[in-house]
Amino acid sequence: MASMILGYVLTIQIGRHGGPEWSGPVHQEGSQAHGRAAGDPDGRPEPLLDPRLLRGRPVGRRYAIVLTAAIFFAAALLMAFATSYASLMAGQFVAGLGVGYAGTIPPMYTAEISPASARGLLSSLPEVFTNVGMLLGYLSNYAFAHLPLYLGWRVMLGINAFPSVLLALMVLGMPESPRWLVLNGRVKDAMLVLEKIADTSQEAAASLPDIKAASGILFRDVVDGDVVTVHKSSNEWHVWRELVLSPSPAMRRILLAALGIHFFQQASGIYAFVLYSPRIFMDAGVTDDHCILAITCALGATRALFTLVATFLLDRVGRRPLLLCSTGGMVFSLAGLAVGLTVIGGDPDTQIIPWANGLAIASTVTHNAFYSIGLGSITWVYSTEILPLRVRALGCALGVAFNGTISGLVAMTFLSMSKAITIGGTFFVYAGIAMLAWVFFFTSLPETKGRTLEEMGKLFGMTDICEAEAQGSAAKGKAAEIRTPLLCDINSGHCG
Repeated sequence: MASMILGYVLTIQIGRHGGPEWSGPVHQEGSQAHGRAAGDPDGRPEPLLDPRLLRGRPVGRRYAIVLTAAIFFAAALLMAFATSYASLMAGQFVAGLGVGYAGTIPPMYTAEISPASARGLLSSLPEVFTNVGMLLGYLSNYAFAHLPLYLGWRVMLGINAFPSVLLALMVLGMPESPRWLVLNGRVKDAMLVLEKIADTSQEAAASLPDIKAASGILFRDVVDGDVVTVHKSSNEWHVWRELVLSPSPAMRRILLAALGIHFFQQASGIYAFVLYSPRIFMDAGVTDDHCILAITCALGATRALFTLVATFLLDRVGRRPLLLCSTGGMVFSLAGLAVGLTVIGGDPDTQIIPWANGLAIASTVTHNAFYSIGLGSITWVYSTEILPLRVRALGCALGVAFNGTISGLVAMTFLSMSKAITIGGTFFVYAGIAMLAWVFFFTSLPETKGRTLEEMGKLFGMTDICEAEAQGSAAKGKAAEIRTPLLCDINSGHCG
């Protein structure tokens, strides 16, 4: 539900043509550019996210989702009842904060409560419902376009308040993440949740020691029914040091993989399609406004359908084969789109060149299909599951902030690049970036299918805890503390 609201918020901007005290309809390009500068949801103010809140120290993963729903609810009301352009922008800024949290918390929560056998399917569901929300946004643009201007945009923006309330009520009936519970010393509660979500009780019992080790709980004498004291004073600094400031070589590879997949997801130009698909179709020779909006809706349906297909393939085929096939298909589709638009743009007298028009439109559809079946779905699954538990919240927050920053750059530079090197040249650039993405994925991303979250570090050369330090801590009688995780590189033996 959170992801569906996220998708809706991101796409309703395409159909917004006016607002309070505007001197006339605002064209799509001007509205998009101004919105991003003023804190529009597509501008993604995710760098304002507080990693401590996302880590769940104050509230936990579940109540953080409730907070996300409250943010979206407030944003919907602020925008629907806006009385000035400034108040509308304020509402959009609040919605942007909700976008940041919705892009971070649901994938992390889903990964942490999913069994390894179905984590690919379950962790990709947020992306499925993001695309469903985007499709609903396209359909609302089409449906509300027939309402009077002063009313249509208010209904389109304010209707988002209803699913926000439903999200807050539904999430209260869901269990808390067992990994967050262990991380905060609530071992007995974590075991109760594991028994509910694991495939078997034996699997739940076997998972708990691994989660303890991943969280840095080093004790032998404390039973699972005890509540372990958590020392918070230095945890924040140690997490930053472990992941960013002084990472081990293995942790550095994990961070590079997580940020790299986020970078290439956005740098390959997907937000050019999300935000400027009407402009692309106009340059491809489609001139009727209703046809453009209908094709845009069909494009949203294509993304939703192929994202759904990806959910059933992730745990069967694996992340790596899907990612490589997806990126390879994107390269050829982007190149085909660039060729078609270049040929059409090279003839200023007419935009009707049947084979080029057909190539451009077909390449747009196939690109979105290839993106959705691989890179679009796997980015959030992969970047969440490879991060060790102790740094997962911070890593996810950094990934979302980085993802949003790159998407904002793509959105803000697309029109300028199109004017400078033509729209066809712009898509040639995106095709080149997609080629670099394929090379990066092939060389840097190992397969994670079927592994538990606690086993991921080993793929990058990391052990969970330094045995010597664990023994030393036990000998000193500090076994009942949650301590900073000591993650070691297998090859170098370096502890971070």
